[in-house]
Amino acid sequence: MSDIRAGQERFVAPVEETPLRAIDAVDVDAVPENQWKEAWKRLRTSPIFWLASLILLVVAVMIAFPTLFTDADPTKGSLSLSFEPASEGHPFGYTRQGYDVWARTVYGARASVSVGVITAILTAILGMITGAIAGFYGGLADSLMSRFSDIFFSIPLLLGCIVVVAVLNNTFPERGYWGSVMVVVAALALFAWPQVTRQMRAAVLEVKNLEFVDAATAIGASKFQNLRRHIVPNSLAPVIVTTTISLGVFIVAESSLSFLGLGLPTNVVSWGNDISAAQNQIRSGQNLQVMFLPAAALAFTVLGFILLGEAVREALDPKARKK
Repeated sequence: MSDIRAGQERFVAPVEETPLRAIDAVDVDAVPENQWKEAWKRLRTSPIFWLASLILLVVAVMIAFPTLFTDADPTKGSLSLSFEPASEGHPFGYTRQGYDVWARTVYGARASVSVGVITAILTAILGMITGAIAGFYGGLADSLMSRFSDIFFSIPLLLGCIVVVAVLNNTFPERGYWGSVMVVVAALALFAWPQVTRQMRAAVLEVKNLEFVDAATAIGASKFQNLRRHIVPNSLAPVIVTTTISLGVFIVAESSLSFLGLGLPTNVVSWGNDISAAQNQIRSGQNLQVMFLPAAALAFTVLGFILLGEAVREALDPKARKK
């Protein structure tokens, strides 16, 4: 005490007067939450997630129950109704061919979104399998898979799809509704999977050297069991984010192909076909709702998927949350 100068005294309260606060207590018996539960908790507090969910919920209901939005038949038109203005039950009027604009927009969601969803699922599956094999086994498998994916990665998506779709359309001229959808899906997936492969490979390379994988090996897990049970589930975060955002990209790509006359056949109701059929209205400056309505539906749907992908990225990526 003799070394303490005046004004430098320190007071330490007795232990019995400073009990452990409840907020500082740790429940040692609680089961730790996994990555996905923590991500879901963060998603539930994200305004972007709920905005994206609202947009996509409306689109999903439109696809599943189109009769809730319109009673008109999108495939029945009459030239006598060409460019007729809005009327009761037809809020946006008619197209040049006499089709109901609102009905075409509602029913067009099914084909456009179906192409995006199926392509994203197929791309994710191909990318996860090839990326996991390349990253986990390495060596010759990694070299072959990486070089093979580089070939497709170097080809522009839209340009490659134009060539493939043109060939498939000539090879299978009579392919029906789902046949037409699958042609576009196959062309898009063929040139989109390398991106997922690269991300999956990088994630697997990072995860396979972590301690829990070594612990699983020590208790007798085989390489394939480690890959299936531990490495792949813990490497899915970047793939899920990329797949969610890519949904919007694939929908736009389908609309671009249909706009060029190479996507879905003209007898299939889709946003791309309707935008293509109404492009002359931009030049004339009249009846612009014929083009703007399906274009707006396309834009809002793509926006919904992009917002959802951004929310999922922030929930799964700790670095993104810190920023």
